[in-house]
Amino acid sequence: MSAPTAEGTRHAPLTRDDDQLLLHLLSLTTAGPLEGTPNSEVRLWEAQRAYAEAARAFGFTVEWHGVCAAEELTDEQVPAAVRAAIARDPEFLRVQPSLVLRLGPELPRQSTVMFNVHMDTVAGRQPVKLDGDTFFGRGAIDAKGPAVALLAGIRAAAAAEPRIGTEIGVLIQVVSGEEGGAMGVFGTRPLVEQGYTGRLNIFCEPTRGRLLTRSTAAMTARVQVDGDDAIDDAPAAGHNASVLLGHLAGHLALTLPTQAGSGQVCVAGLQTGPLHNKVYGSGQLLLNLSYGSAAEGAALEKALHDEVRAGLTGFRALFADSTLLAKTAADSALITRVDWLKRRLPTLDAHDSWAEELLTGRVGLPRWPADLPAFTCDAIWTGGLPGVFTAVLGPGDLEANHAHADSEFAERAELEAFAGDVTGLLTAFAATAHTELL
Repeated sequence: MSAPTAEGTRHAPLTRDDDQLLLHLLSLTTAGPLEGTPNSEVRLWEAQRAYAEAARAFGFTVEWHGVCAAEELTDEQVPAAVRAAIARDPEFLRVQPSLVLRLGPELPRQSTVMFNVHMDTVAGRQPVKLDGDTFFGRGAIDAKGPAVALLAGIRAAAAAEPRIGTEIGVLIQVVSGEEGGAMGVFGTRPLVEQGYTGRLNIFCEPTRGRLLTRSTAAMTARVQVDGDDAIDDAPAAGHNASVLLGHLAGHLALTLPTQAGSGQVCVAGLQTGPLHNKVYGSGQLLLNLSYGSAAEGAALEKALHDEVRAGLTGFRALFADSTLLAKTAADSALITRVDWLKRRLPTLDAHDSWAEELLTGRVGLPRWPADLPAFTCDAIWTGGLPGVFTAVLGPGDLEANHAHADSEFAERAELEAFAGDVTGLLTAFAATAHTELL
């Protein structure tokens, strides 16, 4: 459950209609095909239309509702799983729309606040219910609950401050492609590239109501061995990818973390084969590597290649005279290669004295602790934009609220506290934004 935040008793209440909207959204399957959901079961269009209808009730209009084009998804930032899914299934993108809502006329970026929330979830189903003041269901905290609380906060702000929706514009990006390893490439990225951003950009993810101005990115390396198989009666005749990749996994787990900077090293899946009576000559080892800046990412990418070479050198020395593995040792460099399933994504490290004073000083949002690692989310796509400030802010905690687990929940109090933060943010922005333009 969320810890208390600095705004004290500031809340914007959820109405009965808000409750019904959240329960309806939770009832809809919005995990995408990358999470294993058949296209015919994905109901993102329906969920986003229901959300848009609720927003229309207090003045929002639909600015854009559609899907990303496949030709926009061919660069190296696009995860290999996304590229493979598009090649395999022409309908893949058609069930993963994104929505842009606008309150008020189109205004300059300096007079606009953008909120981003994702409507897709991870796979898995759990009973949807409101038990007292606790909402249960897939997406309750990540991020359908925050999405509904966001509307409640904007509604309260517009009622309190007439400049919101007239002199101050509000955009909401309601995206797909945040989960499933898509990294926002067919949801948030194209919307940012189309210019749907503001002077302030708030990405609604669970932060316990703390203002997080950093977001890491991650790259995925694949160490692949392509050698010859052998039968169990002559195991030395082939290349043993299981032993070779196991050795590299141990070497990389030992050496890479010391070179990861502010990021993390995840030595992930190792695959060769399932049988006990065969030597597998081919296989792969996956590593997920996060980083806090482009420079850190480049350094970690180079370190991965360097340490794979060092690991191969060590393997050759260790097993050169092995009766079982001499062939594998001799050929190890020839049969091993590294490729990248995704890399060179941007990161977020936002600094803006005016915006930070507004949000922490005037609104009273507590900062994310400096010594606590950040996490990866779609906020990375606004990290390089000039003249804007981006932060991550939302109710609840990914771990404490059991996000991605069968008992995922959100408490009414934490959703209403977040709605209050949104109200405070918008009214403070309306009151002070003009001073920045003088």
